[in-house]
Amino acid sequence: MAGFIDIVVNQFGPEEVSAGQTGFDSAFMAQVRMPDAMRGGVGIDDYLRLMDEAGVEHSLLIAVRAGDPARRGSFEIPYAQVARWCDAHPDRFSGLAGVDPTRGIAQLKELDHAINELGFVGAHSYPHWFSLAPDAALWYPIYARCAELDVPIMMQVGQNLIYQKDVRLPSVARPIMLDRIAIDFPELTLIGIHIGVPWTDEMIAMAWKHERVFIGIDAYAPKHLPASLLRYMDSYGSHKVLFGTDWPVIDPRRGVAEMQAHNLRPEPFGRIMRSNALAVFPLMAARMAGPTDGG
Repeated sequence: MAGFIDIVVNQFGPEEVSAGQTGFDSAFMAQVRMPDAMRGGVGIDDYLRLMDEAGVEHSLLIAVRAGDPARRGSFEIPYAQVARWCDAHPDRFSGLAGVDPTRGIAQLKELDHAINELGFVGAHSYPHWFSLAPDAALWYPIYARCAELDVPIMMQVGQNLIYQKDVRLPSVARPIMLDRIAIDFPELTLIGIHIGVPWTDEMIAMAWKHERVFIGIDAYAPKHLPASLLRYMDSYGSHKVLFGTDWPVIDPRRGVAEMQAHNLRPEPFGRIMRSNALAVFPLMAARMAGPTDGG
């Protein structure tokens, strides 16, 4: 089997840390037990070495848009900043366009630009940073545009933690809320990331009900995945689950090792760690394949 694919990766280099583009403070770093040595950021060359050691061939980098820019604690990573990594290492990275529902038509135009001009392969949203449930009307134009562009959108579902001591955000995105979206946009591919904790069974139900709803198993160490999710992954849901880390929350080496320790059957393991991502992100698959002879 070729290398693994990590569908949820945040830029966490010294540039992002010094610019306040991570969204979390030292207390959060301590909560997730981040080693002191990496708290100042991990440069791209060092991160590529981690990918190599883990056997991760390709990662999806998020150009995060987290909250109204006028609101305290909000932050973003510009699309161009992610595009630099992707352009420098097209065989290793693809971009995801963070979306902000408060920007209206401007956001739709920027999403078009990210997909059509920058070569990004999907979209990403953080409902809690906007205190706006994912089935709220303001998100719907973005869903419609993703459906038109035929690209997936992933979003954090379940609880969110306190990422900054003075910024406390409500958990507004229970997985069951994907139900209404999937009904209204049957052509749209939706990925609920962060496994929906503490409502993981709701996330399984949504993936089982809707053909184009998928589960991202990131942000939580794989050894702690709920038993119901492990059963789903290793049986009738093996085609609906995609591996991710939410780096820098989970080191890719740890994520891969703990997935291997579950001893899933070979076919489900291969789907979860690679082939499902290739199917769900066709633009990424084309990017990984490289230029054709006529390219």
